[in-house]
Amino acid sequence: MTWRKIVPALCAAALLFAGWGAAASAEKIVIKGSTTVLPIAQAAAEAFMKAHPDVSISVSGGGSGDGIKALIDKMTDIADSSRDMKKEEIQLAASRGVKPVGHRVAIDAIVPVVHPSNPVDGLSVEQLNMIYQGRITNWKEVGGLDKRIVVISRDTSSGTYETWEAKILHGARVTPRAQLQASNGAIVQAVSKNTFAIGYIGHGYLNRAVKGLKVNGIEASAESALSGKYPIARPLFMFTDGQPRGAAGWFIRFLLSAEGQKIVKNEGYIPVNQASGHREGRI
Repeated sequence: MTWRKIVPALCAAALLFAGWGAAASAEKIVIKGSTTVLPIAQAAAEAFMKAHPDVSISVSGGGSGDGIKALIDKMTDIADSSRDMKKEEIQLAASRGVKPVGHRVAIDAIVPVVHPSNPVDGLSVEQLNMIYQGRITNWKEVGGLDKRIVVISRDTSSGTYETWEAKILHGARVTPRAQLQASNGAIVQAVSKNTFAIGYIGHGYLNRAVKGLKVNGIEASAESALSGKYPIARPLFMFTDGQPRGAAGWFIRFLLSAEGQKIVKNEGYIPVNQASGHREGRI
């Protein structure tokens, strides 16, 4: 390539980045939704704002349903969700002139958790089903102490609850005795303070305050989730109205880049590039 061609190309690139800087300085990104995706969004937002100090990013939780509702109501730029959109949500979005686009940003394994002192190390899907329906009520029935099981669950606006309902409860109702919590963090706190409690959380929230249980003898890990051996794995999404533009578009691309996917891994989740690449397209 001659210098006559190189110089104009360099000038065009400079103008492109200058334009991005000017556009980004006038933009604020609002992200709402899933508390499972929340740690990824917060860490990515922090890194992105550090690289682009003129961009302001607001990140909040509330649940997948709340995030999707905010997108449909045009109250957020990005909706975090630990589940795919429902048919009725897509129809409602269309009636409001919103065209949702799903961006798969990570893979997650939902982990049942108990107090660290609980001697039980694993449960089957059937046992979890019976515990959450209230048909197994004592830890001695599953190899534990002779103590009543305290069931802790997410509320119905949670994408994590909906995945648990589909993969563990198979559509059955959770026992009315269950204590409902609004976030992954709240479940960790509740289980860590109750010796006989059981809950379930996204893999990124697993810490020493609780003990993760094996399911069907399989420990939750990147390998077991990607191979399909672990029975409670699911993709995590960020939804936008149409293909994202401006600062929101740059943020999504950043999160799907090698640097962004490193953040996903650091937060305890599975990068999409460990699977078959990310899926991005109009729903």
